[in-house]
Amino acid sequence: MAQTKAQRRLRARRVIRNRISGTPERPRLTVYRSNANIYAQVVDDLSGRTLAAANSLQDGIEGKKPQEISRAVGLRLAEAAKAAGIGSIVFDRNGYRYHGRVKALAEGAREGGLTF
Repeated sequence: MAQTKAQRRLRARRVIRNRISGTPERPRLTVYRSNANIYAQVVDDLSGRTLAAANSLQDGIEGKKPQEISRAVGLRLAEAAKAAGIGSIVFDRNGYRYHGRVKALAEGAREGGLTF
């Protein structure tokens, strides 16, 4: 029986989440990608708190192409994480391929000063 694209993503998501977890010292950067927008947040899984967040709907996110917008979201997230005292994270691609908008967001976060 063939899996749908959504089922494959959810299976990959479960595998990834079994391997990684965010701690207070090294929280998890998780990505959600819809057709129109991209969202990212830094989460401490032990306390269940979101420490920093950014998305493409916020004011000041500039870019004409989806990858440019994703990179700007990564930079904005890195800025918010630095303000919260976070320098090192674990990247959770949430079942999406590390390609296109997800890759651009990760590169933007790296440019902003986060290490992972």
